[in-house]
Amino acid sequence: MVTRRTVLTAAAAAVAGSALGARVASADTTVAVDPTANYGTWEGWGTSLAWWANVFGDRDDFANLFFTTGTVSYGGAALPGLGLNIARYNLGACSSNSVNGETMAASPNIPRFKQIEGFWQNWTVTDPAQWQWAADAKQRAALTRAVSRGATAELFANSPMWWMCLNHNPSGAADGGNNLQSWNYRQHAVHLAETARHARDSWGVTFRTVEAFNEPSATWWNASGTQEGCHIDASIQRTIVSYLREELNNRGLTGVRVSASDESLFDQARTTWGAFDATARSAVAQVNVHGYQYESGRRDLLYSDVHSAGKILWNSEFGDGDGTGLRMATNLCLDFRWLHPTAWVYWQVMDPSAGWGLIRYDGNSLQAGAVETKLYVLAQFTRHVRPGMRILGAGTDNVVAAYDTAARRLVLAAVNTGAAQTITFDLSRFTTVPTGTITRWSTVTSAGGDRYVRRADVTPSGKLVRLAFPAGSVQTLQLDGVAL
Repeated sequence: MVTRRTVLTAAAAAVAGSALGARVASADTTVAVDPTANYGTWEGWGTSLAWWANVFGDRDDFANLFFTTGTVSYGGAALPGLGLNIARYNLGACSSNSVNGETMAASPNIPRFKQIEGFWQNWTVTDPAQWQWAADAKQRAALTRAVSRGATAELFANSPMWWMCLNHNPSGAADGGNNLQSWNYRQHAVHLAETARHARDSWGVTFRTVEAFNEPSATWWNASGTQEGCHIDASIQRTIVSYLREELNNRGLTGVRVSASDESLFDQARTTWGAFDATARSAVAQVNVHGYQYESGRRDLLYSDVHSAGKILWNSEFGDGDGTGLRMATNLCLDFRWLHPTAWVYWQVMDPSAGWGLIRYDGNSLQAGAVETKLYVLAQFTRHVRPGMRILGAGTDNVVAAYDTAARRLVLAAVNTGAAQTITFDLSRFTTVPTGTITRWSTVTSAGGDRYVRRADVTPSGKLVRLAFPAGSVQTLQLDGVAL
């Protein structure tokens, strides 16, 4: 929802420069990479399928662009495939049918492409075999295309089905408060679990995780909203995650993990996690958080809480309106430095609002349009920091370091948001560093600048690698033959 996130963007800008805020690089600097650090094994990169897949989900060119590392032709240009390997499938909350004379109450402000059909459309039909499994065809097409290209999948819900909501409006309550009927707490879990079972049996998709919420503590989900959404207090979330674990188990899906709670902000996620009792925590295998606190918030404390509980931590959604990609890269690096997730998911790879997606489309004609520079910026990370790599320490807010043990490959990706500078990468703590030419990829966000351009023109000086960064640029180095 662009209006709401624009407000968060302005608020975050006001607090930039706090203890964990972004550092604007503007002077030459040296970065000492720590090969002894281990912030986890990288699981991957992803995108949510809501809502772009409801429009373009049956297109193979977009499936190839987002879920492979091949070169894809689009609009007369050769684009680098991003190699995303996580697809988040949005279980819809909408339907147009009538049940005993009752129908969905739709917000007057929600566009049609954001209304996602759910499968349990009639509460009197309790046999899942009779549910509307033909619904949501395009998003399902995107899901199966992603999985066939090697992606893993997560199931999540922006809202329970409309008939589970107190006002039958899947955009939220009139006052932004709780909108899930108490007698439907378990029914919401059943809808999710049955969808997971049907996906396994009929779509060839085994969801890795299932998430029952989306930004549930937020109070901006209201009856006049522009998307599906539902406020659910932490005390209710506790009950639902336990029900969800039970319902998955009842269907033989014991290997499918429960994730929670996809809160908007890092600090908010800490509060929700702290409100979970031992039973709810035992049901949750993975903590999901969104990155809409941007340059603010205590990422480090959330990591500490989740890590000490022995849970997986993902940044399961990030988006911003900066089409250059520099703010995205800045926050991505902050996440690697302080949050230490093992996966990172961009919200909408395609979006009608300028700057929000990687490719813009027209929200009225639903025609795909211009490529944003941030597509090339994201490629600097997703094509090189690959699943299975170990995340190392870089000791700075603008560098990501990852190591592939089997390939003996070190990847260094860095962003410079300020004036031109030189970054020296100090690799003196590594046992072996290559002496030959090193390959780099470059994206310069100014007009006419590099767009993910590959060059083999960097030569190390002993165990120091110096690289000039133009203003507003992101570069990635790949060093092969590195020993820890």
